[in-house]
Amino acid sequence: MAPSAAESPSAMQAERLRQDGNTYFKKDRFGAAIDAYTEAITLCPNVPVYWTNRALCHRKRNDWTKVEEDSRRAIYLDHSSFKALDLGRGANPQSYIVEEIWQELAKAKYQEWEHESNKRSWELQTLKEACESALKEKISLDSSQIEGFLDDTIDSNPAQLEAQLEALGQVFEKAAEPDLPTEVPDYLCCKITLDIFRDPVITPSGLSYERAVILEHMEKVGEFDPITREPLHLYQLIPNLAIKEAVQAFLDKHGWAYKTD
Repeated sequence: MAPSAAESPSAMQAERLRQDGNTYFKKDRFGAAIDAYTEAITLCPNVPVYWTNRALCHRKRNDWTKVEEDSRRAIYLDHSSFKALDLGRGANPQSYIVEEIWQELAKAKYQEWEHESNKRSWELQTLKEACESALKEKISLDSSQIEGFLDDTIDSNPAQLEAQLEALGQVFEKAAEPDLPTEVPDYLCCKITLDIFRDPVITPSGLSYERAVILEHMEKVGEFDPITREPLHLYQLIPNLAIKEAVQAFLDKHGWAYKTD
């Protein structure tokens, strides 16, 4: 987040400190980087990237408590900060940090969607009512004027009016579809929990599972694929980036899917 010309001296100094921290980080001087990011945070505590950068340093030092603290703060400042969620993964991917951070992120994103959805719904309903009123008025005027005075394509027949109102309603129903909760596609859901993926991994058999869930299965049940029953080892779990991107694209379009029970 580079400062603009209109930003304060404090913001410009904080940005210089961030750049210093980046330099230290590249040289594996994580302690110095943390100090630089901390000074930047002191000057500008509401800039999410300073918190996520410091969290990354804590992650390099395996200080997961501080990773969690900084990641939570970054999400508080920026609800779309999936970088903060990713940083929340500790040495143990089943860590409660991931689940709790995801829950906070999902809650914030759902509330954001709900607010925007209600706004869109109200705007669509208002526009629909205005269009219906205008259509009825147009046809009413047509029926009371000399034939041919108005647009000949408008039919004063009640059946025609009903058909036109129905067609208008279908247009607005189509416009509202993205905000109507439906079912999340199966390929975006873990085959064990049936919940939408958060951190999907793919096995040699080509099946994808939620990372924490398959790791728990392997630890408590056995090192085999729960569906194919084929042997499965930790090193064979590969992040499914394609599915993860597809999940994010789906969530961006259908914010209702962020809702957690």
